[in-house]
Amino acid sequence: MDKVSYIQDDSIPKNCSRFMKLNNNRPIVPCGLIAWSLFNDTFKFIREGAELKVNRKNIAWKSDRGHKFGKNVYPFNFQNGTLIGGGKLNPEIPLSDQEDLIVWMRTSALPSFRKLYGRIEEDLDVDDVVVVNLMNNYNTYSFGGKKKLVLSTSSWLGGKNDFLGHACVFVGCSSLSLAIIFMLLHVKYRR
Repeated sequence: MDKVSYIQDDSIPKNCSRFMKLNNNRPIVPCGLIAWSLFNDTFKFIREGAELKVNRKNIAWKSDRGHKFGKNVYPFNFQNGTLIGGGKLNPEIPLSDQEDLIVWMRTSALPSFRKLYGRIEEDLDVDDVVVVNLMNNYNTYSFGGKKKLVLSTSSWLGGKNDFLGHACVFVGCSSLSLAIIFMLLHVKYRR
């Protein structure tokens, strides 16, 4: 399939029309300000003089990779010219495989949010010192934004946040207690 054959498709979102064309009136893919502001800071993690490998694969939700970004849709005319918004995309790789874009495009409900950059798949000890070399490319100064780097542990349940677990146990115990109370009331006051 030709990389730009989808341009004739009528499915291009109308809300992208203001930002959709640049450089000889050619369309921009992906369009929109969220894509245009793609986070482009880079990190290098070092422990005891050796660089830690960061796995940037499988950081996006499977549903986003499979359904929201086309396997035959490639970046086109993105971050070209003199006006550069954020990170660049590889025009040879389909959008469904560019997971840093997919993670960035998932909007947050709140103004403070976290985005997964990657996974360090080596075990770290509690007393390990990790040196982070940061290439600060993403400009937050113009709008007074702040960036923070969080190293966190995760499991199949997600990050290290106990609230959800406690809430589930509380709701489960409350439901069980109410079920027992209603069962006893039903047995005691039969019609």
